[in-house]
Amino acid sequence: MNEVKQMLAELEAVCADPKKQLSDALTQGKKCIGVLPYFCPEELAYAAGMQPFGLWGAEMQVNDSKRYYPAFICSLLHTVLEMGLKGMLNDLSGIMVPICCDSLKGFGANWQYGVGTVPVIDVAWAQNRRLDAGTEFTRAQFRKVLGQLEEIAGHSISDADITAAISVYNKNRAALRDFSAAAARHPEAVSPSARCAAIKAGYFMDRAKHTEALQTLTTKLNALPEASWDGLRVVTTGILADSPALLQILEDNHIAIADDQIAQESVFFRVDTPVTDDPVLGMAKRFETIEGCSVLFDPGKQRGNELVELAKAAHADGILWVMTKFCDPEEYDYVPVKRKIDAAGIPLLTVEVDQQMVNYEQARSAVEAFAEMLRA
Repeated sequence: MNEVKQMLAELEAVCADPKKQLSDALTQGKKCIGVLPYFCPEELAYAAGMQPFGLWGAEMQVNDSKRYYPAFICSLLHTVLEMGLKGMLNDLSGIMVPICCDSLKGFGANWQYGVGTVPVIDVAWAQNRRLDAGTEFTRAQFRKVLGQLEEIAGHSISDADITAAISVYNKNRAALRDFSAAAARHPEAVSPSARCAAIKAGYFMDRAKHTEALQTLTTKLNALPEASWDGLRVVTTGILADSPALLQILEDNHIAIADDQIAQESVFFRVDTPVTDDPVLGMAKRFETIEGCSVLFDPGKQRGNELVELAKAAHADGILWVMTKFCDPEEYDYVPVKRKIDAAGIPLLTVEVDQQMVNYEQARSAVEAFAEMLRA
């Protein structure tokens, strides 16, 4: 158990100081590419010998970014732009920005005007992603991204390089799935905070090194004896569920995360990239099978069906929707997805979060009441 705790603490330290990870990569002579959510083809940057560096916001108060965005834009974009305006991201050689929601569509222009020193790589994909035409459109857009990355890297990126990078990422996704399953079996050893950190650390580390750490950690977890758990189990859903305050509230109420449908977590690693003769086509085809995210076209809201199946398979007591404040796609999804969850008879709690929140007492009261209801 002590070895597990030590390894989890090391991954938590990575998340606590991502700037150190960026500095270490630069010291090794690597160029780093910032990657905003969601689903950017970061394998292409990895194939170029550059290190992708996740930009998922930060818990901080913003000031300068309010000159570019109104208050009712999600705090993830506010805080990333704030860091850029303050020069905290000047060491990046570029940033990938997906244009998949109304707020992100204007981010690149705001960044270019306000920051300017770090070039923007816009990433587009087809929303009708299961059509052949949609897959071809996405492939063409990823090839365009590839050309911009080659210009930044100063050399060409071969298909063999991309195939090798895809293999690294597929191995990482497999390791993440194995870890997630092991963590669900051992909630006494892996708290919600530790689970989140182990997954999130991959956005700041070299993916191959992250895989090695996860594989060792999962082996240690699987070697632990079975332990009883008298707490609750929930499945989480949303964009982000990495708020330290909220995760601590779950721990205080003896609630474990049995599985998730979080964009930053399982939505990233549930589906591998297929191996194809044209590796960029394989990356485009991966979009055909991704489910469970509000920024992807989801006719019939299959996200709700997936959540119900996840909760049943995990023997979860309920579902926790971590709602990112001012996220229109998430709010649009809520009513139709909730109807499916209600129809399945699964308890649901929605908690609104914001990376600029300083008081989580309302969330604490809601979680405590939810836990009491589930235990009744």
